[in-house]
Amino acid sequence: MNVLTVSGSPHFHTGQSVSKIMYGVVFSLLPAMLVSFYFFGLAAILLTLTAVVSCMAFEFIIQKYLIKGPLTIFDGSAIITGVLLAFNVPANLPLGLVVIGSAVAIGMGKMTFGGLGKNPFNPALVGRVFLMISFPVQMTTYPEPSVFSTKLTDVVTGPTPLTFLKDGISRGQEVSELMPNLPDYANLMMGNMGGSVGEISAIALILGGVFMLFRNIISWHIPVSYLGSAAVFSAIFWFIAPETYPDPLFHLLTGGLMLGAIYMATDYSTSPMAPKGMLLFGVGCGVLTIIIRLFGAYPEGVAFSILIMNAFVPLINRGFKPKRFGEEVKNG
Repeated sequence: MNVLTVSGSPHFHTGQSVSKIMYGVVFSLLPAMLVSFYFFGLAAILLTLTAVVSCMAFEFIIQKYLIKGPLTIFDGSAIITGVLLAFNVPANLPLGLVVIGSAVAIGMGKMTFGGLGKNPFNPALVGRVFLMISFPVQMTTYPEPSVFSTKLTDVVTGPTPLTFLKDGISRGQEVSELMPNLPDYANLMMGNMGGSVGEISAIALILGGVFMLFRNIISWHIPVSYLGSAAVFSAIFWFIAPETYPDPLFHLLTGGLMLGAIYMATDYSTSPMAPKGMLLFGVGCGVLTIIIRLFGAYPEGVAFSILIMNAFVPLINRGFKPKRFGEEVKNG
């Protein structure tokens, strides 16, 4: 008797393969990685290597001794999880915590559900949120950029632009008073500011996104709807009270918005399948990000917004089912 075996997503109907897609994403991350090495030096290099090696090691151990299934550590997905986890933490985070975050990202965020294509939540964000909740001091102590720095300890730390602005506004200061103390938009665009390892340079992340669009690794729907809705929603508050809320460009260039919109929200396994569903997903991420940034306890809202919308993906997929191959479209 012939048995039809259906594997987990993602499913490709082109010459692409999982490995080609994953290593294409890794390649697209190189500009942001080089910028992080430039501004944070040896600490960022060791952090990224530790995260990647740890993610691959934990996936190997779980597949070899717990699941006892085929080994997939070289398909590139564990490498991406490691790089994105490193991109979502400060460069001076103790390497032991990076290993713990990798264990949670792979063990809890990915392999608990069966591995690649079966996880409902982005594994790297699961690891980041776990570290944020469990080790808030270490996760909110950011080193200031220091070109070609080789120091691993005793680095100068400071707040991120989002933290600085949120703290100042909470003390009753106005945006116009606070902005002169922050990097200008040119520096924000290039990455000369405090923040997590891979989120600082908007230009590098956009270059990576353009590469993935050109290679058809991702579609435009989620990044454009995410960034567009965040810009529009933040603009509403800015127009109403410009001395209380920063302008949309500030939101787009700071924090993990670019990283989240281009790399985290577009994860195949945790995002909707149909274009209309992708647009709704992106708008939800953008609106939630701004709500958390403006009214929540955290100055950043990207990780939480994407994970919340990940939970809605099955419902979105039910409401926006893609047309079945060969299905006739009825007019009228």
